[in-house]
Amino acid sequence: MVNYADGVFLASGRRIQRTGDVILAKSNSLEQLQVRLSQDPFQKLGLAHADIIPFDASMTAPALQGLL
Repeated sequence: MVNYADGVFLASGRRIQRTGDVILAKSNSLEQLQVRLSQDPFQKLGLAHADIIPFDASMTAPALQGLL
């Protein structure tokens, strides 16, 4: 929960086909996010891996304006 408390994780949940999870995150650098995600217990045990897909939001809903 610390990832939510410090504002890095914004939303998360299971994919509908149950083939994994999705995390919407905001980080100052790709490297910082990689380090944070590497602390996940499933990754430490080799049971999961994270594919990071960076993007720049060009549009957001009004409720998300503070995230940019």
